Amino acid sequence: MVQGAWGVVPVHLNELSPGEFRGTFPGLAYQLGNFAAAYAAQQQAWLADHFRDANGNPNYALTMALVECFVFLAIILLAAIGPEKRGREF
Repeated sequence: MVQGAWGVVPVHLNELSPGEFRGTFPGLAYQLGNFAAAYAAQQQAWLADHFRDANGNPNYALTMALVECFVFLAIILLAAIGPEKRGREF
């Protein structure tokens, strides 16, 4: 299910890339995203510690829901405002 949900991101990066950099830009942008996400586990642990449940335990369920909502909204926003190159010859 991951490829079904995230498979469109590299395709959209390919649409956004200038013709001269089409071979490099999508992979570089995707790997820079992976680099930014490398600290995600520490951020999520901090958030879970911040949002405690009724028993005083870290609330990982709420943390993961908030992180996923933020990611989904960010991708929807970026895809909506980004240019579309419909009918472009690759």
